[in-house]
Amino acid sequence: MEEKVAVYPGSFDPITYGHIDIIKRALKIFDKVIVAVAHNYDKQSLFTPQERVEMIEEALRDCPNVVVESFEGLLMEYMKRTNAKVVLRGLRATSDFEYEYHMASMNRSLNKDVDTIFMVTGKDYFFISSRTIKEVASLGGSVEGLVPENVARRLKEKFPQLHRPHNI
Repeated sequence: MEEKVAVYPGSFDPITYGHIDIIKRALKIFDKVIVAVAHNYDKQSLFTPQERVEMIEEALRDCPNVVVESFEGLLMEYMKRTNAKVVLRGLRATSDFEYEYHMASMNRSLNKDVDTIFMVTGKDYFFISSRTIKEVASLGGSVEGLVPENVARRLKEKFPQLHRPHNI
């Protein structure tokens, strides 16, 4: 019987517990999940692709059926290289759906053998995004409970606390 493999693509800059929730739930459906860290040249990333891969591998070290790789170029070309037939995407809010629907339709037009499956993020994580995590961390706020400990540690290294006067 053929192994059921899903590819979960994204920038993961950084990975959050919302992402991890999707991955762990997907492992109940798929034999293997490939977390595909995208090089997105349009976005200014906080972490390098290699740093993101390292953080994800460390955060998911208890999940042997997860493979973490970085990739460049079209997702559908990456799908051909991995022989995977399912793209996994997480949805937080209805606003995510329109964008994701368009991407899934475009991907389907590029490769009719690949399907996209949407998973709704768990209720405890729907408000978390990598963008808001970076913003909170950059302003000195706590991201505890929103990202794995290794990610929180790396965020602190990227955003050392400045001595700011309290009466600004």
